[in-house]
Amino acid sequence: MRFATGGRNCFRAALTICLTAVLLGATAGFAQTRPQPEGPSGFAPRKAALAHRYMAAAANPLAAAAGQEILRKGGSAVDAVIAMQMVLTLVEPQSSGIGGGAFLVHYDASNRTIETYDGRETAPAAATSDMFLDAEGKPQPFAEAAAGGIAVGTPGVLRMLELAHREHGRLPWPRLFEPAIRLAQEGFLVSRRLSRLIAENRQLRDFPAARIYFYDANGEPRAVGARLTNPALAETLRLVANGGASVFYKGPIADDIAAAVRAGGARPGQLAASDLAGYQAVKRPPVCGVYRELRVCGMGPPSSGGIAVAQTLGILENFDLAAMTPGSLETVHLISEATKLAFADRARYVADSDFVPVPVAGLIAPRYLAQRASLIDPKISMGRAEAGRPGDFSFRLPERTVDDTIEIPATSHISVVDAAGNSIAMTTSIEQAFGSRIMVRGFLLNNQMTDFAFRPRDGETLAPNRVEPGKRPRSSMAPTIVTDRQGRLALSVGSVGGSRIIPYVVETLVAVLDWGLDMQQAISLPRHTNLNGATDLERGTPLLGLADGLRALGHTVEILPLTSGTQGIAVVRRGSKTRLIGGVDPRREGRALGD
Repeated sequence: MRFATGGRNCFRAALTICLTAVLLGATAGFAQTRPQPEGPSGFAPRKAALAHRYMAAAANPLAAAAGQEILRKGGSAVDAVIAMQMVLTLVEPQSSGIGGGAFLVHYDASNRTIETYDGRETAPAAATSDMFLDAEGKPQPFAEAAAGGIAVGTPGVLRMLELAHREHGRLPWPRLFEPAIRLAQEGFLVSRRLSRLIAENRQLRDFPAARIYFYDANGEPRAVGARLTNPALAETLRLVANGGASVFYKGPIADDIAAAVRAGGARPGQLAASDLAGYQAVKRPPVCGVYRELRVCGMGPPSSGGIAVAQTLGILENFDLAAMTPGSLETVHLISEATKLAFADRARYVADSDFVPVPVAGLIAPRYLAQRASLIDPKISMGRAEAGRPGDFSFRLPERTVDDTIEIPATSHISVVDAAGNSIAMTTSIEQAFGSRIMVRGFLLNNQMTDFAFRPRDGETLAPNRVEPGKRPRSSMAPTIVTDRQGRLALSVGSVGGSRIIPYVVETLVAVLDWGLDMQQAISLPRHTNLNGATDLERGTPLLGLADGLRALGHTVEILPLTSGTQGIAVVRRGSKTRLIGGVDPRREGRALGD
């Protein structure tokens, strides 16, 4: 396979110089960067993790260690992911947890098949499409809507993990909770990242349970290195471990969640215990496309990630990226134009497919994507891209649809490969950092309702991603599994970053598949994104030297921190030998561990 031996245009010396410049530039500029909703931990140089049997990659070292522990005990990829998610609920509470939702892509090595599991939150039965409008019918400011009960959707991650475990688990369900329960009882050391994010969050103090947990007796944010225990979470996890997910969705825990949401701050919510009791995780067909003879599979609606990644790669398939240089003007221009086209279609067509017809097959059809690729001019930017008309456009939508969805990055990604060769890519989130800020029984509740469009209509035009009871808000989460021509596992990868997840995943895949970089090198490359607007360049990196050239091509250029959070594992085969090469984002505190 091309990425196992190196790309035609990737010279090791040049790459080393480039990555060194990235590390030095990003580290030097860290103190001056304006924080994003979930800011960086700094930029720490990383080496690729190597293993031969199994590997777990997560955004926090304690979560990765929990995954490795389960894999050493003979657990499956699903078993490891469950243990890692429970630990992330404790040690990375701002990003994900049992109070949120997730999308999971599973590769089964025994039959070389891919399945996808939808654990996305749902809108309460009492939710209305105008719930985020003020008295004058205007969308509320995001900051006002995001903190409090009104923003909470029905959590889905536990139901989804239980479904996946029923089908692919190997170890007993209760055993998978042991690492997190142990850590919650004994305590963990507060990381620099968590301490900083607590200090930066302006609304966390306004919620009593969160204030008690995240601040010390003097009202100061928990300090770096302080030992933090969470006996309430330990008890919650013990109950779920012994009684299954139904303990969370029916009974005292569900009642406490509903009560906390309905008393939740200045904007109480509408979530009821009946919403929790009725929640169902869903298995959906994977969205798969072919790129450079490899099969790239991801999550379908209500996530836009699988479609947009497949579209962007399908457009790029029409260009010889392997002959281009990573981080060149030519490359950044081309990828930016391709993602613009994907985001134009995303805004018009993609929402929860249980409520809105989504032309998935047409959007990723090679003929349609070749036509979209023909709109790209290597010498001039197209400006703002317009949505296309895919081939199976057999239903009517207005030419113009409203889409003012704001997706704030505060998420986590897990990739795992087990000893049998099974793999999982799972992206999990409570939405904005610290979610709704409402804490119940030791865990935070999500604010994923703000992933819906705030304006339900523009005149007579309805927003596809408007709020409706029981609906799942559109997401950009893009957990991705890549297989080779024989159907064997090649890559497990995903990222965090709100809507920028899509270009982060695309750039990582291009770096591995076209340029032959290993997973760590690919993740460490400077970031650039375009969401059908400005072309954003990562602050403090060599990409800033492209700004004038991009402007000359017609791009609007912005310089931003671009704090991605990508984790990935590549399978490299040489003859009868197989190696796992793991990478984690140097902008955060993750780790890849294996044996």
